[in-house]
Amino acid sequence: MATDSKHVTIIGAGLGGLTLARVLHLHGIPATVYEAESSPTARAQGGLLDIHDYNGQLAVEAADLMDEFRALVLEGHEAMRILEPDGTVLFEKDDDGTGGRPEVYRGELRQILLDSLPAGTVHWGHKVSGARSLGEGRHEVTFADESTVVTDLLVGADGAWSRVRPLLSAATPAYSGKSVVETYLYESDTRYPATAKSVGGGMMISMKPGRELFAHRERGGTLHAYVGLEEPLEWFDAIDFTDAAVTERIAEEFHGWAPELTALITEADDAPTLRRLYTLPTDHRWERVPGITLLGDAAHLAPPNGEGANLAMVDGAELGQAIAAHPGDVEAALTAYEQAMFARTAETHGADDDDHSLEELIAELHRAKAADAAE
Repeated sequence: MATDSKHVTIIGAGLGGLTLARVLHLHGIPATVYEAESSPTARAQGGLLDIHDYNGQLAVEAADLMDEFRALVLEGHEAMRILEPDGTVLFEKDDDGTGGRPEVYRGELRQILLDSLPAGTVHWGHKVSGARSLGEGRHEVTFADESTVVTDLLVGADGAWSRVRPLLSAATPAYSGKSVVETYLYESDTRYPATAKSVGGGMMISMKPGRELFAHRERGGTLHAYVGLEEPLEWFDAIDFTDAAVTERIAEEFHGWAPELTALITEADDAPTLRRLYTLPTDHRWERVPGITLLGDAAHLAPPNGEGANLAMVDGAELGQAIAAHPGDVEAALTAYEQAMFARTAETHGADDDDHSLEELIAELHRAKAADAAE
């Protein structure tokens, strides 16, 4: 058995857990991160993230990585287009360099955090099989290989299906009612010029009740699309996603939409990936338990709303700063962190429902369009 009593033990090497480890390192506080993946490159890390100047970038600053972050930013990718399902442009905004939500690749952002940590901070290939309280604020974590670690400060940064969360809360993620099908089109400017033009230089959104198309332009003309469908889990279970004809089946749900938009589905260069979206209760809280806390999706999982990665990084930065600000008093640090985190996520999840905001924006655009036509 390994004993980690003088270290902060972090479960999960995502953006939140790594931000915490980095901020602790800057304050001279040792941490060990345990990650289920076998290596930093064990799986793809997803596409683009918009890191906001009012939260995510503040975490980057706390981690003292702003220069490295700026080097990752994809210039021009804050452009946005909103299209009608028939392809008519409702709204268009270019990236003039003054926006506060620059786009970066998740994997590259994760890598600068990894590179900023002392060698050996992250222990790869450590999948948690269980965790238990030993009393007096100490906890034991057991891994799939039956090895264990004991710690005086355990942080669950292990995502939606956290193995640490049950020590604090009985809450479990519930299906949100919507899933997305993820697709890629490569070299779109030459192979799919009409679709590339529709997406534009940054992000494109087209939606109607129950059906959505979101697409990001990535490097090399790659179009990364998220096809949103509000359907019960059973609806998706009835579709064979290993069948080559699955894209045609999904495209049927967008009958009548412009072909340059449905091409994001039908012309996918890779097999589409289904991602079921889950959520924790928006008022998820727990009573203070000595020696343990949560951050990111483990604490406040929500359907994608543009805030998840930003909030996870802020959680990590603020937890690290709280621990540093309360030397020798872990409970004071965790209390201060949790109170601020609960308030922040309540405000964000209460006011920043992306789908609701987009629906309101599109409705307003329609009203403005109708008013212009009546003049």
